[in-house]
Amino acid sequence: MVTSKVRLDRIASSTRNANLGSEVLIGPEIACEEGRILAVRIGSDKAVYNQVEDPTGRLIRLRSGDVLAGVLGARRALRGYEGEVPETLAAGDSIEVLNLGGVLGRCTAGNPDLGPPFTAEVLGAVLSFPKTGDRVGRPASIRQGAVPAAEGLLDGPPIVAVVGTCMDSGKTVAAGEVIRGLFRAGLKVAGVKLTGVSLRRDALAMLDAGAVEALTFTDAGVVSTDDEAALPTAFGLLNELARSTKPDVVVAEFGDGILGEYGVARLLENPALVARIGSMVCCAPDQVGAWGAVEILKSTFGLTPTAISGPATDNEVGCRFIRDRLGLPAANARAGDGALAGIVREAL
Repeated sequence: MVTSKVRLDRIASSTRNANLGSEVLIGPEIACEEGRILAVRIGSDKAVYNQVEDPTGRLIRLRSGDVLAGVLGARRALRGYEGEVPETLAAGDSIEVLNLGGVLGRCTAGNPDLGPPFTAEVLGAVLSFPKTGDRVGRPASIRQGAVPAAEGLLDGPPIVAVVGTCMDSGKTVAAGEVIRGLFRAGLKVAGVKLTGVSLRRDALAMLDAGAVEALTFTDAGVVSTDDEAALPTAFGLLNELARSTKPDVVVAEFGDGILGEYGVARLLENPALVARIGSMVCCAPDQVGAWGAVEILKSTFGLTPTAISGPATDNEVGCRFIRDRLGLPAANARAGDGALAGIVREAL
């Protein structure tokens, strides 16, 4: 294998498991599998959606000519790009940057608010040397050192499930407020993001709110969850938190929406996981979304939320609808008044 050394200008957070340095060796043979790490050169500048998250969680602007280490993966976002892992790739081919976490794939659908995605030239597969003294590198993958998936869910603390109608419905803010309130009440809280596409931002928000640990599916070597990967990945993450941090409660954000394509439904229909849910916060952007989410949770999964949050609760108009028409508490997470955490704590 002919290898070459490349200096990286940007290292995406999706590569975090591999602990890359600023200089890497790359090879020409590319396995087109989710989780494989590539070095690519950004081909142009963008005015919007023009950043990448580094392994610390900091957002850094991408510029034309930057050499980026990112991860092959798919994306199926309602308010973002849709993309897939190409069937074949070689050095010199083009690929797109599908999200802020540095997920790389073939874009199949754009978004008018974001403009076209970054296009990048594939330089090669980043190589890793897992054994001391290795002279022949192996194609790097974020499955290296990942939290193992599991076939079953071990006994553990109660889960506060934070679900929503879609992305950007207020789930991360709600999860943070619940964590902050439970932490201030003296509980040892762990956080986890169970579904979505690779981005470290939400886990960092959980840590900022007081979580003793916060994991995401990317820590389990998964770039983008789906119906097949969601459940064993969730089991593995929840088991790891129960073993490693022994929290009193786990606040779990279910990324995307309950009807999305990231596997949320697979989690909500699993009896073992549902049995661990001690409280559920449902986030919605408006009254119709709140009504629809409650109806779907009841009719499809046999679940009733503990409270409704998100933009639907930003003022009294939405809160009154939720209380009067849906018969549920409405608590706005952005208010920061502790009401949402209080409702959750009482339910627990």
